[in-house]
Amino acid sequence: MAGIIPNEIIEQVAAANDIVEVIGSYFPLKRMGSMFKALCPFHQERSPSFSVNPQRQIFKCFGCGAGGSVFRFVMDYEHIEFPAAVRKLAEKAGIQIPETQMSQGDYERLDLRRRLLGLHAEAADFFHTQLMRGKSADGAREYLKKRGLSADVAKSWKIGFAPDSWDGLLQHAESAGYSRDELTQSGLFSGGEDNGRIFDRFRGRVMFPICNDTGEVIAFSGRVLFAEQSPAKYVNSPETPLFTKGAVLFGLHKAKRALIDKKQAIVCEGQIDLITAFENGVQNVIAPQGTAFTDRQARILKRYVDEVVLCFDSDAAGEKAAERSLPQLLNESLLVRIAEMPPGEDPDSLIQKQGGEAFAAQIAKSRDFFDFQIERQARKPEFATPRGKVTAARKLAEFISLIPDAVTREAVVNNAATRLEIGTPELRAMLGKKPVFSHPDEDATLDARLSEPILLDEARQWLLLLALHHPVSRMWLQAQGWERVLDDATPGSALLAKVLAADFRADDTASVNSFTATLPAEEEAALAPILSRPLPEESRVIAEDCWHELERRDITKRRQAIEARIRTPGLSIDEQTRLHLQIIEIHQEAARLPASRPPKLAM
Repeated sequence: MAGIIPNEIIEQVAAANDIVEVIGSYFPLKRMGSMFKALCPFHQERSPSFSVNPQRQIFKCFGCGAGGSVFRFVMDYEHIEFPAAVRKLAEKAGIQIPETQMSQGDYERLDLRRRLLGLHAEAADFFHTQLMRGKSADGAREYLKKRGLSADVAKSWKIGFAPDSWDGLLQHAESAGYSRDELTQSGLFSGGEDNGRIFDRFRGRVMFPICNDTGEVIAFSGRVLFAEQSPAKYVNSPETPLFTKGAVLFGLHKAKRALIDKKQAIVCEGQIDLITAFENGVQNVIAPQGTAFTDRQARILKRYVDEVVLCFDSDAAGEKAAERSLPQLLNESLLVRIAEMPPGEDPDSLIQKQGGEAFAAQIAKSRDFFDFQIERQARKPEFATPRGKVTAARKLAEFISLIPDAVTREAVVNNAATRLEIGTPELRAMLGKKPVFSHPDEDATLDARLSEPILLDEARQWLLLLALHHPVSRMWLQAQGWERVLDDATPGSALLAKVLAADFRADDTASVNSFTATLPAEEEAALAPILSRPLPEESRVIAEDCWHELERRDITKRRQAIEARIRTPGLSIDEQTRLHLQIIEIHQEAARLPASRPPKLAM
């Protein structure tokens, strides 16, 4: 795969993309000395073990073992192959890559994504133009006006209107040159099963673009103007090559900075609630694509915040949505709070009547989920009876069982038992076993790739560092007879042989990282912690010492093999003499080696 794109282009792309900026565009990094830290995006953890080294332009997670260059991060995070990662980063840096250098399959996949993003951008422009200028959009403009969404807000969020036509967007897309396959895979059109005819999926609806975390439109949510128009109040894009419903949070591309600053996410139920809150000063808001959280959405939030305030409607459906969201949020060790709106109000209506300050005040009064549940149960008439308290305790125990941290779980048990006026042992006995939550299949794939880490001895660690980043040591090592010494099954020998045989510039970080990105994931991950270390003083001396150590090991291995051969019954006198002469030569070879001992490499 590495030969698809010229090495000089790969190195140019590596040099143009700072790894801290690239990873920081996906989730926040916190500076700690000369390094940057974060919660690892590739496995579940509560304390940061993911580090980024800006000097060497590499990342490493000391929890799951993932690590490597900026290319490897994009490959693993976006779940794409090396050429696609290079092209994505090249596009970000404004670097052109000749199309002829890609394999046909890679080009087709990348081009489809590019074309679908372009089609969604076209659709967003089309819908927005219809809203702002279309004659048929009078009702939509009046609807948004009544909801307090001005023309400036509509421009900021690229809100649009889908005309009540079967082929308005279809004609526009076809005139823009999009193919039938692209139209079908975009999710913007329906039909095509029987007679092959396709038509606009969204008709007569206010359109809200759904963006990924970098602000690219990847899907849409369409809302009817009047509830009686359709039994489906909202129609959303289906899952496509661009859009996975359970992996996207509406509004994240705009709210990221506020989430980081506040360390708190306010979860709204719908797009209008979110937009109204954001435009009225409460900007740490997001909305799931539906009512309840998925594992992936909760994990995304954990990268930005420590606390989540659920602000679903105060009716039964809203309460159920909050309960369905709890397992995923608690499993990421997020503190969950509940904000109650006044009776009959939602965030949008409250802000329209009383302003953003009133909504912010309700958020400030939000209560811990478990306290909220106890008070909710206490409002029921039967709570005054012993039977009612036991029923409430059993209900609460279902939620407490979801807490993954034992210390937190015990604290909640003690508090709840006091509030419910029952014994702590009795409440503890009601707890079920802590459920085990699974995560997306792609994470299992990463774990499988890194499940057998390469263990490197100290000498090979030093040699890998110097062969990759010290030109003088690299030249000296390449001049030795390294093919014979490294021709064994010792972990790391094959990796060191690859490094010495490769063509890159050891004094150029971009050139080094362009090479390491072509290695298997487990090999690149093994190099990451080594490359995080500074070059030692007298690097050339250390290279010689470590290499002589490998030679001594090779000599010992060859001598032991010959001695074992000599002990074989039935050897002729000539064969025994030949083997003894080989042992004498090996002893002479060992005597010529210096007796120095390589220093330890602190990891």
